[in-house]
Amino acid sequence: MKFTEIAALSGKGGLFKVINPTRTGVILESLDGSKKRMIAGASAKVSVLSEISIYILDEGESVPLLEVFRVIHKTYAGEIGLDKKSDPEELKSFFKSILPNYDVDRVYVSDIKKVITWYQSLLSLALGHLMEEDALEANTKKEAKPQGASVLEKDKVNKNNEKSTKSTKKIKKNKDSVS
Repeated sequence: MKFTEIAALSGKGGLFKVINPTRTGVILESLDGSKKRMIAGASAKVSVLSEISIYILDEGESVPLLEVFRVIHKTYAGEIGLDKKSDPEELKSFFKSILPNYDVDRVYVSDIKKVITWYQSLLSLALGHLMEEDALEANTKKEAKPQGASVLEKDKVNKNNEKSTKSTKKIKKNKDSVS
């Protein structure tokens, strides 16, 4: 499994593996051991972890989540000693030690909790190796080809969303003309 195949779904706890995009959304499989599959519709907020980044104060504007995970993994080797119920000040100081130039105004405590929860989930699922393997893969792909497959996948999903929106508009027009 690659880091680009792991997603979070708004309103649902845990992480999911992206199985396949469909006409109406994307098929996800739970990574919590139950292996439940579900279809996240076009209106659902699915966030692929490889596309998430953290705001910083420098010119670069943001740091990819994978880079943040790599720093945590390198510094703490899996034992961060925090969870989502930790004191907000502890969470902020932890994040400041990992990413000293993160934008305090745009990165909320809830965002830090998500990063910690996702990192611990990846470790508990024995997916800690992804932080090392994908980092090497990403550097190799950037040198070979500046645009990754995720851009193509986004285009496919967007085209499918446009098609379903057009068909919905046609159905509404037909209902209006019948009335």
